Amino acid sequence: MRYLTFALGKGRLAKKALELFEKIGIQCEEMKDPASRKLIFVNEERKLRFFLSKGPDVPTYVEYGAADIGIVGKDTILEEGRKLYEVLDLGFGKCDMCVCGPKSAGELLNHGQLIRVATKYPNIAKDYFYNKRHQTVEIIKLNGSIELAPIVGLSEVIVDIVETGATLRENGLDVLEKICPLSARMVVNQVSMKMENERISQIIRDIRSVL
Repeated sequence: MRYLTFALGKGRLAKKALELFEKIGIQCEEMKDPASRKLIFVNEERKLRFFLSKGPDVPTYVEYGAADIGIVGKDTILEEGRKLYEVLDLGFGKCDMCVCGPKSAGELLNHGQLIRVATKYPNIAKDYFYNKRHQTVEIIKLNGSIELAPIVGLSEVIVDIVETGATLRENGLDVLEKICPLSARMVVNQVSMKMENERISQIIRDIRSVL
């Protein structure tokens, strides 16, 4: 039997995913060791391998078959646009992708004016403004604190993930429009789904039963 390989998005996502796996009897004790420098963790009994990666890389590992299964946020799936099957909404890591800015920017949105949009998610922003709002905008890709952009005049609005909205409020910004709800998802490589259908389907059924 070949190993089934899981790619887990580092951080809270991986921690929650491991808790979920434990509920269905999949253990990986060595992953819990904070001092470990290992990159690949193995459950010999079930022939499973796990590795941690940066969120945006998970869909890439899954599309190319380096991982059979990935646990990753819906925001990353939308932004990366990889060819894979999204099989389960795991229900944790819930938040929203939103257009945010000062209240005054709401008027600019309503009048469809040419505005600048700062974001870590240029593909999601482009799709929303061009294909859903039919509004031409200039998209500026940033990597750090997106909230800073409208405050210092780099952009009129931002597209970003909003969990509680506290950071926005502290900086005088509001949610102007919701783009879509987000949460952690399970994704599967398209070839693995055919070749290992029985094993993967069983894992999906087991997880669904505890969600």
